[in-house]
Amino acid sequence: MIRFILRRLLSTALVLLVVTFVLYLLLNVALDFFWDLRASTSPNIEALYESRRRLLDLDTPAIVRYFKWLAGVGGCAIGQCDFGIAWKSGQEVTEQLQGAIVNTIKLITASTIVAIILGIAVGMISAIRQYSGFDYFITFVSFLLYSLPVFWVAVLLKQYGAIDINNFINDPTLESWWPIIIGCVAMGLFWMGALGGSAKRRVITFVAAAVITFGTIYYILASGWMQHPTIGLLGVVVIGAGAAIVMTYLSTGLKNRRVLYATLITVAVGALLYWPLMNLFYYVDMNWLWMFGLFIVAIAVAVGIGLAFRGPDPWDTARTTSFTAIIVAVLIFADRVLQGWQEYSDDPAINNRPIATIGASAPNIDGDFWITNLDSFTHLLLPSIALVLISFASYTRYTRGSMLEVLGQDYIRTARAKGLNERTVIMRHAMRNALLPLASVVPVDIITMIGGAVITETIFGWNGMGKLFIDSLRQAELDPVMAYILITGLLAIIANLVADFLYAVLDPRIRVNA
Repeated sequence: MIRFILRRLLSTALVLLVVTFVLYLLLNVALDFFWDLRASTSPNIEALYESRRRLLDLDTPAIVRYFKWLAGVGGCAIGQCDFGIAWKSGQEVTEQLQGAIVNTIKLITASTIVAIILGIAVGMISAIRQYSGFDYFITFVSFLLYSLPVFWVAVLLKQYGAIDINNFINDPTLESWWPIIIGCVAMGLFWMGALGGSAKRRVITFVAAAVITFGTIYYILASGWMQHPTIGLLGVVVIGAGAAIVMTYLSTGLKNRRVLYATLITVAVGALLYWPLMNLFYYVDMNWLWMFGLFIVAIAVAVGIGLAFRGPDPWDTARTTSFTAIIVAVLIFADRVLQGWQEYSDDPAINNRPIATIGASAPNIDGDFWITNLDSFTHLLLPSIALVLISFASYTRYTRGSMLEVLGQDYIRTARAKGLNERTVIMRHAMRNALLPLASVVPVDIITMIGGAVITETIFGWNGMGKLFIDSLRQAELDPVMAYILITGLLAIIANLVADFLYAVLDPRIRVNA
């Protein structure tokens, strides 16, 4: 294993060295370091040119400057990184990278997780319902989303997801019920196609989904939920119980009462801790270290509940209760964040228009941990949706194709012939092998997005890696561009290593060795 990793790292390091050397020389030729001086009418223009040459050391050959830059990068081995200076602003590149990387990771974390979960789930259902109306609909939507230009999606999100929603929050007047009725019918058709079954079951599913959707929308509008959003203890219990049932069904099946009771008890424990946690959040200044500690405690309690039920496979129970606990913990956290909605909206910097269209945070926001996180979430909303829509389409297509190939294998037919129920065949035998192609796609996609969602970040004014790269090119700042190339190259190496190990985890026939 160690020999394999070292061999891969050495070979890719050599490739990275050659790539950075070639790109440094090409960028040195392509970038115009005097672009801002060419139209200048200053009487001391020659002195300005000479000053710029000395600042950027342009009289030194480009090859020598590259090795000077490489020596600074090599200082990272002893904790003294020197990626150079962005000459236009005079800021060190390391300082620029710290803020850019943090912002980009914030942007892609939620969107990537949501896109992967939704893409895999919808892709699997589409494969199971092959050639059904649901399958054709998902195929159409996937190709539509995949072909949409992200800049156009971003503009639509700004108009309808921010401007119109903010207007509606300030003046919640509904002009017509037809869009809501159409949306309820669409949700009914979606769930009817997804769950399938006999004609009677399809009708029941359609009616139930449409009624639940209508009831939810009516409650949101009638109760003023958009002006004062909250989840509350009741919401935590209801959503948590639903999550417990779904997790149990996917993991072991609802017939396994031991696991079902364990997950429901996990939800009950979360509900009992709701008010104590709210008091803790009120009286103690929270930070992310506190949140991480509470998260670990929640998982530990859930594992303890799962193991306490024992059974033939207690770790299956513990795994299911852990996923349920994560959902309950996220609900409680989100509820506490939403409790600051009114204070946040009334802030002069927000001016009752909480859905942001640009930037990573609102200027001059004065608030505690919860207000600052609410501000981050409102700014994350639109760019995250834009990234989810594009990534969701590709993950859906990959999963559907892989799942169809797996479902046609002999061992799947053998599993069905042995009398295993369909849930066990899909979740235990087909899903794991269907995820193999995604093991090489997802890590690379994530690393690519860490490298910067260039168009999304530019349109939404998000100061991440992509925007840093574009701004540095515009300003002819060589050092930040080279730092970006180096970091994205290193991340690509890591992504390929992760993909290799994921293959070994998902398929026991594959071994990573020298």
